[in-house]
Amino acid sequence: MDQNLGELEFLGTSSTNGECPRVFRTAGGDYVVQGYRITDQAALTQLAETYGGLPDRETAVVIPASLLQFFPRS
Repeated sequence: MDQNLGELEFLGTSSTNGECPRVFRTAGGDYVVQGYRITDQAALTQLAETYGGLPDRETAVVIPASLLQFFPRS
C-alpha cells in the first residue's frame, strides 16, 4: 500500500478526553483509524489461524461502534 497519505483530515472522535479512538480521511479519500492495538491473545490467535495472520507491516486495532458515526455514508 502506498504510504504517501498526504494531509489527514480529522473527522471525529468518540473519546471524552481528546485521545483515541480517532478517525481521519486521507487526501486520496481513504481512512486512517487511530485506536487501541489488539493485545487479546485469543483474538490474535484467531486472526493468525483463521484469517492468515498479520504481516509485519500491519496491525489490528479496535474500532468502537461509536466511532462509525464519523465515517461518511456515501
